Amino acid sequence: MASQSRAGQPALHGLEFGINEWLVDEQYERYLHDPGSVDRTWRELFASPIPAARREARDGATTARESTDDAAVKAVRVAALIEAYRVRGHLVADTDPLTAGRVAAHPELELTAFGLRDDDLQREFVVDGFSGQDTMTLRDVLNALQESYCRTVGTEYMHIQSSQERRWIQQRIESPQPSPDVAEQLQILYRLGAAEAFETFLQTKYVGQKRYSLEGGESAIVLLDALLLRCIGQGVGEAVIGMAHRGRLNVLANIIGKSYAEIFDEFEDAVDIRSVQGSGDVKYHLGAEGTYRALDGGAIAVCVVANPSHLELVGPVAQGVVRAKQDRAADGGEAADGGEAFPVLPIAVHGDAAFAGQGVVFETLNMSQLPGYRTGGTVHIVINNQLGFTTSPANGRSSAYATDVARTVQAPIFHVNADDPEAVVRVARLAFDYRQAFHKDAVVDLICYRRRGHSEVDDPSITQPAMYDRIDARASVRKLYAEALVRRGDITERQVEGALRDYQGHLERAFTQTRARPVPSSPKPVNPVNHLNAISPVNAQRAAVSEAATAITEAAARQVIASQTAVPGGFTVHARVLPQLQRRTTTLDAGTIDWATAETLAIGSLLLDGVAVRLAGQDSRRGTFGQRHAVLTDRRTGAEHTPLSSLGSRAADFAPYDSMLSELGALAFEYGYSLARPDALVLWEAQFGDFANGAQAVIDEYIASSEQKWGQRSGVTLLLPHGLEGQGPDHSSGRIERFLQLCAQGNMTVAMPSLPGNYFHLLRQQALGDRRRPLVVFTPKSMLRSKVAASGLTELTMGAFRAVIPDETADTARIRRVLVCSGKVFYDLDAHRRSGGLSDTAIVRLERLYPFPTEELGAELARFPAGAEVRWVQEEPENQGAWSFVGPHVHRLAGRPVVCVSRPQAPAPAVGSARRHAGEQQDLVRSAFH
Repeated sequence: MASQSRAGQPALHGLEFGINEWLVDEQYERYLHDPGSVDRTWRELFASPIPAARREARDGATTARESTDDAAVKAVRVAALIEAYRVRGHLVADTDPLTAGRVAAHPELELTAFGLRDDDLQREFVVDGFSGQDTMTLRDVLNALQESYCRTVGTEYMHIQSSQERRWIQQRIESPQPSPDVAEQLQILYRLGAAEAFETFLQTKYVGQKRYSLEGGESAIVLLDALLLRCIGQGVGEAVIGMAHRGRLNVLANIIGKSYAEIFDEFEDAVDIRSVQGSGDVKYHLGAEGTYRALDGGAIAVCVVANPSHLELVGPVAQGVVRAKQDRAADGGEAADGGEAFPVLPIAVHGDAAFAGQGVVFETLNMSQLPGYRTGGTVHIVINNQLGFTTSPANGRSSAYATDVARTVQAPIFHVNADDPEAVVRVARLAFDYRQAFHKDAVVDLICYRRRGHSEVDDPSITQPAMYDRIDARASVRKLYAEALVRRGDITERQVEGALRDYQGHLERAFTQTRARPVPSSPKPVNPVNHLNAISPVNAQRAAVSEAATAITEAAARQVIASQTAVPGGFTVHARVLPQLQRRTTTLDAGTIDWATAETLAIGSLLLDGVAVRLAGQDSRRGTFGQRHAVLTDRRTGAEHTPLSSLGSRAADFAPYDSMLSELGALAFEYGYSLARPDALVLWEAQFGDFANGAQAVIDEYIASSEQKWGQRSGVTLLLPHGLEGQGPDHSSGRIERFLQLCAQGNMTVAMPSLPGNYFHLLRQQALGDRRRPLVVFTPKSMLRSKVAASGLTELTMGAFRAVIPDETADTARIRRVLVCSGKVFYDLDAHRRSGGLSDTAIVRLERLYPFPTEELGAELARFPAGAEVRWVQEEPENQGAWSFVGPHVHRLAGRPVVCVSRPQAPAPAVGSARRHAGEQQDLVRSAFH
């Protein structure tokens, strides 16, 4: 049915296209938007009235004018045919190696669907540059269309809105493809042989061991090889690969250059567990760095990022690594935003089931063109086994292709038959060239199969018997390709066998050497809970605490504060924001430094010290609670100004970004960024603390455990607004208990400061300390503007971070009760103590929860009488918050029973009624003193 936009168009009156009417509508919509975006034939059709049917003279003869009209109509139908193949051709492409040559025809691509007949095949039509020609016979048009769109590559690109990008792709896939020379063919054959021999060798030598082999998809190595060769040729300096476990060992060996001996050691379980890799991880999760070298001497640095079994989670991590490397390469010039230099290529290798099934894939794709996350385009490789673990595509996705999610970001998708390695190379080059030309993502759907089960101990024929009958009967891609080359006379059988023997010889020598080496002796038994470097819990915690000097000069503080109101000439600050900025300039002398000002001073002073700072999160530039205003927007023009970017040419870069509405992908990106920028302070802020729940897999698999598993250190900082303030269950708790449950071996720092000055020192300590570890800060909400929660200038210029804030108001000899607490509840307790004149109670603030400040808290508790009662007070329910973690520590230091004053145990963090919350808070505070 014709679209409303062309209803009544005289040029098309009576001209029918049947089931392909949609195609004409689509072309007309594009013509209305931009006439230059459609081919000449379509422009002429839409611009000039053309009779829709032939008119015959009374005597049955056809006039010259009528013949011309008929030819014009047929030319439009040929143009529609060409357009249909561009849109639908991939549906009949021969891309599945398991159904080679058995692709069903598509009714929308039949000649009759366009009003064309067999007797038109020899007629010549204007084709407006299709296949590099001005005119072609219909037969030649069909042959060219089938060659371009229906062989072993099926291309989806007509969903891309940019006519420039569509034409760029058309010119390359509709032109005749040159055949590779013998050198290229031998390179492909060698790579296939290396991939196959590696898997076959492991299958023979290590029977029954899991390795998640690449068998059936060996062309992935050819694809990566072609990409990296293209990188070298185009001057790309580095490639970063994020991938799950399928084929990882093969990539490590044949692309990264990890030695066979190292890999065999891992199979032999001969790695010394006392090494810096901590307790380690299974071999198919490990990352590595290396140098890929071309035969002509060119080279490129390449690495594979370590990844747990959470499949696609490595995608945003790798993107963060790439963005950080690009920012560093620009010497702080924000290459990914301020210019077009993208010297690092991200390569994401996916499985088909995961690409369609994991939501983080879309989150990562969505980042690809966002200001704070752009990396100049990623080449995505989907190793499409046409099967999940045992789940078929019919049960694993609703879309036609596993790659359909990539259409949302208008990425071209190249479906390629993995058993045609020459086509794989062409597609790899095309995807890379597109990325370089448009700085956008491109997807290669490598359609292959999995020769074995999900792992080598699994029998896939139990659930897919017919599929695996076909797989068992099919020769490997190396064998098929070698036979084709010999059959065509391109190379000899001797060359084929010689290349394979050379590679097998390398493997045998490495295997023999590995078996000949003595197995490392077992280390002496250590505490299994603290086996990392065999250090005690106390020593591990001490090692994790930085002792860097964090105080700043008064001059530095005043320079930073001055930047807050020094806006460019003609810049109009919003009337509601300007007073806040002006108040900041008075806080230094008034001794009323609030949280936002302390944070501004911490970040600004770090910039002056040469430390770059990146801040990202949902609404983080303004701040969830309207407190930060890191970026100002001109009230009249909408122009933006970042005050902390005006500290002078010697200051480091400050990069504040509003993230997309995501936690999982966004936090994974910042974690990856922190890995490649250990010199920077990398901050991720949740809109509310409990929103970090959405990123729990990142916290568990990367932030908490990556050092123990992979020896991988990160200094990422999480800012999690926390506090029970009557906002209901979902905006109250940052889930302190979950982070503390993950704390061990000095793996991170968890803090809940109660003073802006302490927050200031905590941030600077994180940036300046020698020992990089993740930092989790439970930041305030209502305290942001509390007059009692303020700091003086001397706290910043003379002080340091205090893990424990003692009660300096109490007369220690008269104390009968000691309350230990963290965060906002201190101010409620202190207010109640003051109003009731309860001088027999001391209140001690625990500012750092982990590493637990054993010495500091022990010294503070020792100041009070031995008979004084010690209580832990928290706002959270008893089964949540810090109690289960701090209770044993406080009990041990106090030397007597310690009770917990809290809300009763509950499955939700807080109640939904603000009135009920207020009553609970009053009862909690009163019970702490009775």
